[in-house]
Amino acid sequence: MEKNNPADENLTNEEIIKKYDKESNYRTNLGKWAFLVTVIGIALTVFHLLTASNPYRSVIQGAIHLAGGLSLIYLLYPFKKSMTGRRGIPWYDIVLAFLALFSNFYIVVNYDSLFRGSVVLGYTTFDKLVAGVFIILLLEATRRAVGTPIVVIALFAMAYGLWGNQIPLFGHAGFDLDQLITRLVYSSEAIFGTPIQISSTYIFLFLFFGVMLVRTNIGHFFNDLAFGLTGRFTGGTAKAAVVASGLQGMVTGSSVANTVSSGSFTIPMMKRAGFKPEFAGATEAAASTGGQIMPPIMGAAAFIMIETIGVPYNEIILVAIIPALLYFSGVFLGTHFEARKQKIYGLPKDQLPQWKKLLKRIDLLLPLVAILFMLYSGYTPTTAALWGIFAAFVISFFRKDTRLSIKGMLQTLEQGARIALPVIAACATAGIIVGIVVFTGLGGKIASGIIQLAGGNFFLVLFFTMIACIILGMGLPTTANYVVTASLAAPAIIEFGVPVIAAHFFVFYFGIVADITPPVCLAAYAGAGIARGRPMKTGVTAVQLAIAAFVIPYIFASNPVLLLQDTTAGTLIPAIITALLGMTAISAGMINYFVVKNTIIERILLFGGGVLLLIPDIFISVGGLVVCALVYVLQKVREKKESNHNMPATES
Repeated sequence: MEKNNPADENLTNEEIIKKYDKESNYRTNLGKWAFLVTVIGIALTVFHLLTASNPYRSVIQGAIHLAGGLSLIYLLYPFKKSMTGRRGIPWYDIVLAFLALFSNFYIVVNYDSLFRGSVVLGYTTFDKLVAGVFIILLLEATRRAVGTPIVVIALFAMAYGLWGNQIPLFGHAGFDLDQLITRLVYSSEAIFGTPIQISSTYIFLFLFFGVMLVRTNIGHFFNDLAFGLTGRFTGGTAKAAVVASGLQGMVTGSSVANTVSSGSFTIPMMKRAGFKPEFAGATEAAASTGGQIMPPIMGAAAFIMIETIGVPYNEIILVAIIPALLYFSGVFLGTHFEARKQKIYGLPKDQLPQWKKLLKRIDLLLPLVAILFMLYSGYTPTTAALWGIFAAFVISFFRKDTRLSIKGMLQTLEQGARIALPVIAACATAGIIVGIVVFTGLGGKIASGIIQLAGGNFFLVLFFTMIACIILGMGLPTTANYVVTASLAAPAIIEFGVPVIAAHFFVFYFGIVADITPPVCLAAYAGAGIARGRPMKTGVTAVQLAIAAFVIPYIFASNPVLLLQDTTAGTLIPAIITALLGMTAISAGMINYFVVKNTIIERILLFGGGVLLLIPDIFISVGGLVVCALVYVLQKVREKKESNHNMPATES
């Protein structure tokens, strides 16, 4: 039997997040260099705010973005995790930070010759040296801030670029070392390709928007609102955690960070209400992970999707609504059935936020309203983010508990840069992988390989793609995972005539749920750490709650009605209704409780009937409804018998 992780028993929330989230392992005792970190951090955020409406050329914008990002990583992230608590910054990290600044600004200053003239005249020895140093600095910074797996994949990609001519089936002409490093650095198809271009515009601003919500305590209002909406119902604490974490998760972009920040408040409340530690941790992890598929912001990877498939962001938001609704319905219903099974009821009225007070603070939702309005009015995500930031800044002055002092404003600007560092490094390193895929034509070869391995079977193609996305997601952050799988795996699905947007949402979903999929389910482990529960059991429970994310992508890849593709109101409305009924049945089957506790046969019937209800075909859905209705009737009869059996005998 699995035991609680003893190493987590005495850890603080900050220590838990550092343990399970590589991105949070930064120095806190900077000594005399703290001023330098503050200056670079503030300068980087101010640069993005000033260039938001009128950015530089994509490569120059990206190089300045990387200059600030990589230099801060070397100042903040130590060579080894064990060195995090040491005072000050070693001299060699100061040198590396300045080398990162130099190599990027070398690109900015020599942009015309490097990206235009050198294509004809060739690169100098110094150009090649800078390119080589640049790649080494990038990979080491990524290892420190993001983790080793993505660096290993990038190194394998570079090895393939160098020696791919010696590989059968998947081979290519090959590059020599000079060709490879100069093309990776001095082109707009690799390191300075789409991922870093989006990171240096949309992503940074939306991450800063999330910082603004947290620093001004507007994010805390999300928690109060969630508890006000759901706290009084059966299992109210868990339902409130789902709503609050979904709202906060869409702006943090990190499943682990959101699990710890929200979970430090919600998990103890769930445990006090009577939920088991593993269930409390799993609920928080599943909801926090789902925040990255929750419109209108959906985490960082969604911004790369709009450039990759050439679809406006307001359209991405629309097509994401129904899958996100089904995902959170599944988690929400799972908490409901667990609460029914455990007989856990809502919070008493005196423990809930008063609606009168909540309504007085309803204006705190205006930053989100501003973003939604701008996006749906056809403005760019950059403009929408700016208006959201501006709205949060203005509204914060109306109350003492949300108002920022001058020092608070400076700290917020610095924190905006800090929170973006792992994303900056991940996007740039993912650019290496994408560049190799583009230069060698590997994407087409992988797609053909997946189809051959599946024997041309569409379901197996989807299954192998899912496995690839989950495995990559165990080592890559969501953004990098989507970039890689969109290049390697999505083309295989598209070959079968699946709409491009459905194929990309398929890989997007499975990259995200890797954070709660055992054996490497970091968000679930972080939740278990706070709940003091068994890590693997927490991971398995998180999968049960988030089962929608494992089923729905197959449905919209087979029939993209749920993504609003080729549909009308007459076909969409019945599909939504049956899908919600399907999620009810699936959740009941996974949690092992419907009207009463399920038998094994009833669990199988509920799950199978629920899947049939999810399929947007009226005849198949009716079949699923009949199966689920049969289980419901059987359980109602059993419930009545059990209640009669438990009634006290009356006197004759």
